[in-house]
Amino acid sequence: MIKEFKEFIMRGNVLDMAVGVILGAALKSIVDSLTKNLINPIISLFVGQVDLSGIALTIPGTKAVFKIGNFLNDVINFLIIAFVVFLIVKGFNKLRDMGKKTEEEAQVVETKEEVYLKEIRDLLANKEK
Repeated sequence: MIKEFKEFIMRGNVLDMAVGVILGAALKSIVDSLTKNLINPIISLFVGQVDLSGIALTIPGTKAVFKIGNFLNDVINFLIIAFVVFLIVKGFNKLRDMGKKTEEEAQVVETKEEVYLKEIRDLLANKEK
């Protein structure tokens, strides 16, 4: 059982996933800092508050508090992370497609027209001799 567990852990997919989770957590902290320290002050120019988490809607006569600012922070964080992931996937796909094009160029497949034209060329060359 230990041997099977070791094989499972040492598979490339598990290691790749672990690295992805760790980098994702690090990216989240960077995005949180970006939102808190750069984006929120820009938004505060229009809203009037530097800390968006302080924006809340309280219904009079009840204890219900809607923390709109926290929600806005989370939406901004999500959009930034989604955009970064989009850029990473787009770059990876572009690199992968570049590799496919070079393989296709190496394996040039002739069309029927090209084959016929080459045959005609060869026949004409033989006729001239």
